Amino acid sequence: MSPNDVTDRLRELRGDFDRSFTEPARQHDVEYAELLAILAGGRAYALRLSQASGVHSDRPVTPLPGPQPALLGVAGFSGAIVPVYDLAALLGHPVPERPRWLVLAAGTPPLALAFHDLDGHVRVPTSTIVGETDGHSGRDVLRGMVPLPGGTRPIVDLPSARAVVHQLTGHTTHNTEER
Repeated sequence: MSPNDVTDRLRELRGDFDRSFTEPARQHDVEYAELLAILAGGRAYALRLSQASGVHSDRPVTPLPGPQPALLGVAGFSGAIVPVYDLAALLGHPVPERPRWLVLAAGTPPLALAFHDLDGHVRVPTSTIVGETDGHSGRDVLRGMVPLPGGTRPIVDLPSARAVVHQLTGHTTHNTEER
């Protein structure tokens, strides 16, 4: 490589570097949604990864007595004791077997939701998600539908699920910080 080639290459790299500051910022996170395709109570759903802080399989759950059939018990996550609710029960489905997977919802108060199977991680353009609204009505935890291979899935909104759990436990207000 000649000195002129190196000089030309440096000029080209400087031009690319300077040009990168004049171009608009990319909106990658706005254009795509990262989802987990799951099964809860034998039905297909999707969860937004941006609303979760972790996904765990086969985590021990210590049962608790109580009147809430959806409350499976508590589990430990990084030194914190977190209540675990069955997502299928929250959605009104029969619970044929104990769920294997837990998703830890981001935000406070801590909450883990159990589901039966994890179909995988998918990235979809946000433009393909239909029927998503910001409104919240009562016990509705589904926000929008997304077409995925194998069929269209409702999207479970984890902050709304937390609000439903909060209502089930007798609280009249819920944390809207993360909405």
